[in-house]
Amino acid sequence: ALESVQSQDDDRILRLFLSAITATQRTNAYCKGGDCSAPDTLAFKIRSRDVLEMPQPAPYAEIFVYGPQVEGVHLRGGPVARGGLRWTDRPEDYRTEILGLLKAQIVKNSVIVPVGAKGGFFPRQLPVGGTRDEVFEAGRAAYQVFIRHLIALTDNIVDGKIVPPEAVIRHDDDDPYLVVAADKGTATFSDTANAIAQDMGFWLDDAFASGGSQGYDHKKMGITARGGWVSVQRHFREMGLNTQTQRFDVVGVGDMSGDVFGNGMLLSETICLIGAFDHRNIFIDPDPDPDTSFAERKRLFEMPRSSWADYDEKLLSKGGRIFDRSAKKLTLTAQIKARFDIDKDSCTPQELMRAVLLARADLLWFGGIGTYVKGAQERNGDVGDRANDSIRVDGDDLRVKVIGEGANLGITMAGRQSFDRIGGRVNADFIDNSGGVDCSDNEVNLKIALGAAVKAGRLTQKKRDNLLARMTDDVADLVLRDNYLQTQAISMASAQAAKSLDRHASLIRRLEREGRIVRALDGLASEDDLAQMAEKDQGLPRPQLASLMCHAKIAVFDALTESDVVDDPALEEELFAAFPQPVQKSFGEDIRSHRLRREIIATKLSNAVINRAGLTLVFDLDETLGCGLARAVAAFVAVRQLFGLRGIWRGIDAEDYNVPANIQTLMHAEVAFALRRQMLRLLEEPNQADGTPWTLTSALEAYGDGLKTLLAKPEEPLIGLTHDSYKERRDMYVEQGADAKVSSAIAALDAYSSGLLIVGAANEHSHAIGETAKAYFLLARATGTDWLRQSLSHIVPDDPWDRRAITEMEVDLAQVQNAMIGSALAPVGSAPEAEVAAWLDTHKEILATLSRTFEDLRADGAPSVARLSYCVRLLRGRLMPLL
Repeated sequence: ALESVQSQDDDRILRLFLSAITATQRTNAYCKGGDCSAPDTLAFKIRSRDVLEMPQPAPYAEIFVYGPQVEGVHLRGGPVARGGLRWTDRPEDYRTEILGLLKAQIVKNSVIVPVGAKGGFFPRQLPVGGTRDEVFEAGRAAYQVFIRHLIALTDNIVDGKIVPPEAVIRHDDDDPYLVVAADKGTATFSDTANAIAQDMGFWLDDAFASGGSQGYDHKKMGITARGGWVSVQRHFREMGLNTQTQRFDVVGVGDMSGDVFGNGMLLSETICLIGAFDHRNIFIDPDPDPDTSFAERKRLFEMPRSSWADYDEKLLSKGGRIFDRSAKKLTLTAQIKARFDIDKDSCTPQELMRAVLLARADLLWFGGIGTYVKGAQERNGDVGDRANDSIRVDGDDLRVKVIGEGANLGITMAGRQSFDRIGGRVNADFIDNSGGVDCSDNEVNLKIALGAAVKAGRLTQKKRDNLLARMTDDVADLVLRDNYLQTQAISMASAQAAKSLDRHASLIRRLEREGRIVRALDGLASEDDLAQMAEKDQGLPRPQLASLMCHAKIAVFDALTESDVVDDPALEEELFAAFPQPVQKSFGEDIRSHRLRREIIATKLSNAVINRAGLTLVFDLDETLGCGLARAVAAFVAVRQLFGLRGIWRGIDAEDYNVPANIQTLMHAEVAFALRRQMLRLLEEPNQADGTPWTLTSALEAYGDGLKTLLAKPEEPLIGLTHDSYKERRDMYVEQGADAKVSSAIAALDAYSSGLLIVGAANEHSHAIGETAKAYFLLARATGTDWLRQSLSHIVPDDPWDRRAITEMEVDLAQVQNAMIGSALAPVGSAPEAEVAAWLDTHKEILATLSRTFEDLRADGAPSVARLSYCVRLLRGRLMPLL
């Protein structure tokens, strides 16, 4: 019938309506009361991506609730998704508000199992002129209607089976996972939501809404602020300052009654808070005493509903004041004028708040609501926070050294990049304040596991609640470890950003081709931007690296959940590591049978491989070898375990403040490079000896014992260049103050770059591992392949094609070395030294020719890709036919 519509505009409008109708998957319209519906409120579940012209990023699905008491929307990025529900004050465009928050939540959730979700509701019957309590109760009543209708369209799980909601026709697949979290205006509503879930018999019980009375109170734990402080500490540690022992100046947005600001400003006793503001007051303390001000901040934090007006002004430094934001003019003291570079005796509150944001200080800590920093090229209207237009400043005008984004949306992506360009240190809100959502996810996963034990009668509800409470510190440790590793990964990428621009650009293009990103929306560089960076020998700024990292994790997670890699029995350790020790010990079966087992493993692996191996490695290997992302991750796990990398990483991390941060970065970079070579070696041989593809379990069985023996005494078989290089690396780190054991382990990774080859040869020819290693290093010295391997590892490629050429040369060289050692050790029975000597004598003429060529090249200056390529081809062409 649409074909008969004459007007182009009418046709477009009708097609939009039609797409919205056909994209609607479920509704409560046909329910007959009870749990399913309030008589006058409708709920629709919509497959958002099927709606024409849907604003990007289009969610996986959304539920729209509309009635006389409340309207709202819940947007999900995928079938297993979580995020907060907020009490919105934007009746005309709340979906736009929620969509913007969803975009940030999607990348923030890369550290946890569910993907991003976000919801918001607008109460339509708030009492006009009502008291604070009356408005609060009306809002909570609206929230209850909203929650009930979200659950009413969601499948349940009863006795392990999916049970669709009554009288709801489903045009989609099973969809039972619905969890929510607190957000703006709903901080105290978790128990309310859980009571509804329990009343409706929803399978998640009190895991439906995290942070309730039997969950983890984020403010009491201070978990969001503590996670953000991990970022702050890293920034300053890499600049040579210890925030826990050295004084530093801070300005911020928030007050001590707030969760993130209040907890954050108590995380160091050396903070000198010189200025801050919230929606009520402006706090100014030009020259604070750290001890006195810390104690007073602590008093305010512990005072219910405190404000800056409750601060004891007698404790302020000379000239300090606490101003009311509603005042018309503020009279400034000489000390305030000097500290904030103001050249007049009075100003408006807005002018003073701008001066606070632009202060000369070390740290700007965001802990309050609002967007206060933008890019110079952005207009205030682009930001979408009209209330703060008169206060907002540009990122390249800031004079602080570090920004800590404890709050959401304090600074736009363009503002972050402007600040980065002038040398400021900043990540992004979805990195710095991910601790809260991470903590909530741990809570939900724990409750799902323990819920099975409660239902089976192996655990009482009271004991479960007590166990959850006892594990508060264990959960916090898991969360803060994620914060630590994510910020470390960004620092590692930033240190190599200019050299890795081509790889980062390739990853951006891949993610764009796959429809995972929209560059403009995700704050990632355009092709013109990339070309300018390459011309100036620059890399992606730190905030872009943060965004790219999260999107890379999401891509790896998706690849893993679509593969059978996560089902390998060897990954049970990864599953258990996601839970605190007390649960691991007593509830192992409940962990093994966890409903989100595969997703938990995939999440942990996607984070581990990107955090430790780098943003692009698994993508590079997939592009080069066609192995697939999941297979590359399996190789990562195998190499990590075979070479004991976890222990090495922990050892390097333990050197915080003991060795210079740049040395730690170098140590991690060397481990990452060794990891790449070993993964390449494993992936280059896709099959086991019997012709079947290797699995994680089979790789560990084949190589585990041999490598353990080799690495127990790594120096014993080493000779020549390999031994010299090992000693040089080890001694360099020790001289910088690093632990000798860790330094030796790092040096051994380079020395045993062919460790898998050595163990494979020992297994194939039934030689002892020590003898095989001696034979390998004798052959390497005699044939010059030790020099070739070192040269390949030291060369810096100029472009992606050089990098691919080096990878191919490494593969070819490994094949030649494997053939040589197999040929030399074939006559089993004599000592390896004798066998190698005999082999060398047999091939002495060819080897002499090769040796002269290598010597000529070494004498002719630094090796290039072309020269090394010639050497590898020569080696392969002359030797392989004889082996």
